[in-house]
Amino acid sequence: MSRIKKFVKCSLMLVAGSIVLLAGFGWWFMSLLSTPNSSSENLKDVFPSSLPYLTDNPVQNRGKILAVVTSTASFPTTGKKTGYELTELAQAYYVFVANGFEVDIASTRGGEPQMVLDDEDMTEYDYAFLKDTLAMRKAKGTIAMENVLLEEYEAIYFVGGKGAMFDFPDHKSIQKAVKIYHEQGKIIGAVCHGPAALVNVKLTDGTPYLKGRKVSSFTNREELFLIKEAQVIFPFMLQDKLIENGALYSEGAMYLENVISDGTLVTGQNPWSTWVVAETMVTRLGYELKKREKTAAENAVLILNAYEKRGYGKAKQMIEELSSGEKQVISRDLIAMHALVAAMQWEISKGFEIIGLLRHVKTTSKERPTETVHLSVSANFTNR
Repeated sequence: MSRIKKFVKCSLMLVAGSIVLLAGFGWWFMSLLSTPNSSSENLKDVFPSSLPYLTDNPVQNRGKILAVVTSTASFPTTGKKTGYELTELAQAYYVFVANGFEVDIASTRGGEPQMVLDDEDMTEYDYAFLKDTLAMRKAKGTIAMENVLLEEYEAIYFVGGKGAMFDFPDHKSIQKAVKIYHEQGKIIGAVCHGPAALVNVKLTDGTPYLKGRKVSSFTNREELFLIKEAQVIFPFMLQDKLIENGALYSEGAMYLENVISDGTLVTGQNPWSTWVVAETMVTRLGYELKKREKTAAENAVLILNAYEKRGYGKAKQMIEELSSGEKQVISRDLIAMHALVAAMQWEISKGFEIIGLLRHVKTTSKERPTETVHLSVSANFTNR
């Protein structure tokens, strides 16, 4: 009996020690994150007129671009709310506007489609969009795709959001637009779930539009990490469907920027690809991009992509290079989120290396008081 008591006592001491160690690690980890004054509360008074990217050296009269959003407001299989992603519309909208284009917004049914947003995952551009009278008038009164005058636009951009998986693929007016724009050599862009618009398009000779074309989209890994039952609640897995229709699929690291250009087609893997998709579309239209200060989240993504592609040392070097810039800032919360994602996939070594990068960011870089990323992986990613 004394041996049992001794064993129980030792076990309890080990458990207590583990709890203390975990609590200590948790406190230390949280100390690496953004300070409380980085709350999104500081962003709620941002207007378009507050953003130098939009107000300085305005560019005008380069034509019109059509942004298309889903009209699906809920999952047919579960009834859960869905729609289009505000971030994927707002960021692209302001890239196009800042570079001299007028932007119209269309949807599969017209009217006011459902916008998906998260107050804790908002940037200055999202808040500015919500206060932009013209932009919101267009977002609340979208043009039905069947009523769009395709000849008025230089390019078309398909916004992501899980709702796009249900109404984009078989929409005849969307298929017609992609076919006509391809044959006329106009630019076609899509991000995240937006490439669902491309999966059933046939050209005049009956060839699938995607055959032999390089594309990206929200990946199977990204989808299944967030929604284990994705294969049941969606009509198809987007990555699989693109490949099935002949696409040459490019899969980048999870939840990091990955943009693929193939002639007049520009596609991005996820929401973190939106800026580059829109900017690549502008350059494909033949224009030099207006200079823009990268957001804190974008710089974090650059570091994480450097880590994925070139290793820890190169990522650390990039942190030092970015931190030396007078205006450059880096989102610590987004880097921390990727450490958690790695841990949740049992990539423990990778998780600790990313935490090392996070620590290096804290010791070498500035912090922006007007941008934050919500740390809850389920809340932040699942709505994507």
